[in-house]
Amino acid sequence: MASSSLGFAESRQRRTAQVLLFVTPALFTANMLLARATADFIPPVALAELRWTGVVLVLLPFCGRELWRNRAALRRDWARYALLGLLGMGICGAGVYYGAATTTATNIGLIYAVSPVIIILLSRAMFGERLSRRQGLGAALALTGVLVIVLRGDPAALLALSFSTGDLMILGAAISWALYTVLLKRWPDPLGVQARLTAIALAGAILLLPLLGWELASRGAPHFDLRTIATVVTLVLVPGVGAYATYSYITEHLGPSRTGLLLYLSPVYTAVLAWLLLGEAFALYHWLGAALVLPGLFFATHKPKAT
Repeated sequence: MASSSLGFAESRQRRTAQVLLFVTPALFTANMLLARATADFIPPVALAELRWTGVVLVLLPFCGRELWRNRAALRRDWARYALLGLLGMGICGAGVYYGAATTTATNIGLIYAVSPVIIILLSRAMFGERLSRRQGLGAALALTGVLVIVLRGDPAALLALSFSTGDLMILGAAISWALYTVLLKRWPDPLGVQARLTAIALAGAILLLPLLGWELASRGAPHFDLRTIATVVTLVLVPGVGAYATYSYITEHLGPSRTGLLLYLSPVYTAVLAWLLLGEAFALYHWLGAALVLPGLFFATHKPKAT
């Protein structure tokens, strides 16, 4: 009976993770939209520092006791938290904000579409993880849908692409995110999702401080008006607490390779949000891309029941 109950709980957690797989990209998309919208009034390192410090302040009341109980483990594994903070909050925080100011949305979408492939390669090279043929075909289908969207249905657009310093920063952030995802799953941790995110976010915020000092000396502090405060609050709650917590949950129950596939949904969600918020047209290639991405994600993440 206990074994049956445990199996039911695990099955329910997997189903929850599969649902969150389609919700989390929308939370991450908010980060990129705000990064591009605020490039002229909030410096990138300050934006990353405010985001992750805010995440720590929001989560600490809920998991402070758990962190205190596990203080011995935190001292023992401090280097792991520091590395995860550097990868997930430092490079993928300030790095993305720097890159977003100097590259195009098409290039960002195309570069980040490679992240799931990098995750799969790292998982296989570092830990021997493999995807089934069915899951591999689903990943290929989803990648095809992403390319349809970012190239606007025109394969010839590949020949017109040019790459800048911002593109290299985005590529570095994509590689950093892939490594963060793999290590997040493979490193055992006694903490729950909220407490672990708090510890990693605190490490990332601390590691950003030297770079923040340089930025404040060279560019000055951001002006704190209502617009700045609203931006920071949104970043803390939506792509900060919300996106990273759900991403950690999905990684725990589906594994890094399948979790990384959710990045394929970002171009789809970006197009939908631009249509809803900015009044941009939702073109035929958006529908075609979504028609490829959504079933591709299903095949790549859903394991058929054994018969």
